[in-house]
Amino acid sequence: MKRTMVFTAILLSVSSAFAQENKFIKEYLERLERSKDYLILVAETMPEDKYDFKATKESMSFAENLMHIAWAMDWHSESLMGGREARNWETDVELKVDQKSKKEMIATIDYTFDKTIEFIKNFDTNRLEERLEYFGANRTKRQILLLLTDHITHHRAQMLVYMRLNGLKPPRYVLYQ
Repeated sequence: MKRTMVFTAILLSVSSAFAQENKFIKEYLERLERSKDYLILVAETMPEDKYDFKATKESMSFAENLMHIAWAMDWHSESLMGGREARNWETDVELKVDQKSKKEMIATIDYTFDKTIEFIKNFDTNRLEERLEYFGANRTKRQILLLLTDHITHHRAQMLVYMRLNGLKPPRYVLYQ
């Protein structure tokens, strides 16, 4: 009887932890989907002739911020968390502005979000507590996912300021992204 109770307690504990991990992923994916929709709306709203705009000469342009978000999603998911060799920033142009049109950049960001979302949907939640070195700090993979959404928000906010600096009204803020 005592063994059965101990086994049941362990099973319930593991079951609860698994449910919490799945809830985290479900909520994270909902946030990422909304972030994707909002970022694409921002990118669509900025006129193409303003994609080269920079707030200062040291800043990234609107287009560079957009493609930097794509690069970061790819690196955080596929390379850092997934173990794929990182793209070579100097030579790889798939996720850079390069000669892309506004339409091509929006398609690239859309595709990269979809790829990242698919990666996270298939990610083994048992690995969320694994730790990685991240710019001099030791972080869990769960923290890496949270850092990724912060990074997206940070660069999207720069893009919103660029819109205001060009006399444009940014799209209304979308909650939960």
